[in-house]
Amino acid sequence: MIRPDLSGAQTIGEAWIVLRSAFRAACLETADLDARLLTAGIVGLEAHRLVTGGDAPLATGLGERLAQAAFDRLNGMPVHRILGARDFYGLKLELSSATLEPRPDTECLVDAVLDFVQATCAARGHCRIADLGIGTGAIGLALLAECPDAQCLGIDLSEEAVTTASENARRLGLSDRYRAKTGDWLSGLKERFDLIVSNPPYIPTADLAGLSREVREHDPELALDGGADGLAAYRIIAAQAADRLESAGEVALEIGIGQKDEVSALFIEAGFERSGVFADLGGVERVLCFKLSGPSKITSTDF
Repeated sequence: MIRPDLSGAQTIGEAWIVLRSAFRAACLETADLDARLLTAGIVGLEAHRLVTGGDAPLATGLGERLAQAAFDRLNGMPVHRILGARDFYGLKLELSSATLEPRPDTECLVDAVLDFVQATCAARGHCRIADLGIGTGAIGLALLAECPDAQCLGIDLSEEAVTTASENARRLGLSDRYRAKTGDWLSGLKERFDLIVSNPPYIPTADLAGLSREVREHDPELALDGGADGLAAYRIIAAQAADRLESAGEVALEIGIGQKDEVSALFIEAGFERSGVFADLGGVERVLCFKLSGPSKITSTDF
C-alpha cells in the first residue's frame, strides 16, 4: 500500500479527510471510523471533538505520525494496535504484543458477574477473584474499578502479558488490590477464590488460518489457539476450579459461538451446575456461569 501524502494538510480536519479518503479508496470496511479514531488518537482529541476542533493547526510532526499510522492501517494493522491502547468498560488499557485487544463482547463477562462480586463484598467484606489468561488485565481490573472491596489475582503464561497487566493496574491506581503472576491456569495455587473468571483461547487450531488478517497477524496465537476442538483450556479449568473455589463461589467464562453445550458438559462432569447464560450485544451466547453442585470445604488464606 502507498503511504498517504499529508504534506498539504495544514489543519487537523484536512489530515482527517486525507486519511478517510485513503481508507475509503482501499475499501476498508470501517474506513470512516478508522480515520476518525486514528486522527483523534494521534492529535490528542476526543473523537467526537474532531468536527469542532478540525480547524486547529496540525502541529509539527503530527502529519508524519498520521501518515505512518495510515500506512500501518492500510497494511493490516488494527487501529488500536497502532494507538497502543484500547478502552474497555470505561478504562484505558495499554496493549502489548502478548495481549489480545479487549473487545466489547468481553464486557458481557464483567456485566454477568458484577452483581455477584458486589453482593459478595457486601456479605463478606471482600471478594477474592482469580482472572485466568489475563492479557491486558481487562476483566479483573474492570471488576476492581467497580468494586472497591474486591481483590484480584491475575494469571497468565506470558511474562509480557503479566507485565502489561501490572502496568495497567498501576496506571489505573489499582495496584494495591491487583496482583499478577505467571502461571499455568490454576496449577500450584493454594488459596481459594470467591470468583474465577476467564476469557480463554477457544478457537480450534484448524480455524486460525481463516481469521481476519488483523487478528491472525497481530493478536498472539497463545491467546487464540484453543486446541483441536477449541476446548482445551476449558477442560483444564473445569478439572482445577472446584479445589480452588469457595463453596458459594462462581466460575464465569467467555465462550466461542456454539460452545455452550460442550463447555457446560465439561463443568457438569467436574461437579458444577450451570447458573447462568449471558448473550453479548449481538445476541450470541457469550458467557457461562457455574456454581459447585455439592458442598465444598471453605478455607481462607491471605491474599
